[in-house]
Amino acid sequence: MGNSRVALRYAKAILDLAVDQKATENVEKDMRSILGTISGNKELQDMLASPVIPGEAKKKVLAEIFKGNHAISEGLIHLLVDNKRIAALNEVALKYIILNEQLQGEDVAYVTTAVPMDASLEKKVLQQVASITGNKVTLENKVSPSIIGGFVLRVGDLQYDASIANTLNNLKREFTNSL
Repeated sequence: MGNSRVALRYAKAILDLAVDQKATENVEKDMRSILGTISGNKELQDMLASPVIPGEAKKKVLAEIFKGNHAISEGLIHLLVDNKRIAALNEVALKYIILNEQLQGEDVAYVTTAVPMDASLEKKVLQQVASITGNKVTLENKVSPSIIGGFVLRVGDLQYDASIANTLNNLKREFTNSL
């Protein structure tokens, strides 16, 4: 939870800097690249979280991986390493993307379902989320059989979990607490 607050602060600062330098699109492209690269690579996540690996080694690896990024993005990486917050890089990238989309009047609704959604259901979800947020919304559907059924909807920092797995976990917690 603490990482989330830290990530939001860094993301806001980077967004402010990118707005001042009129580089929000370039930095967002970098953040999407960072997010995709780190999310898809367990070894990289472990390396970033490791307290044993020195900061300079992390800087070199990240500089090589993200060569050609905008100066703001490179500065963020150096700042996070220097402040020993580099493990939050993935979350900072995600928060930046969310904040930048909100700044442009767009939201992305992430819907996790047990099975793929059909077009009519996607349309209904889009209309409902657009009426709630008041912004233009795009929808990303992620399929995860682990939620068993129902859905998990995330828009920005808001999350609504109507999954069967969540309901079962709540029941389990209630039974355990009542014993």
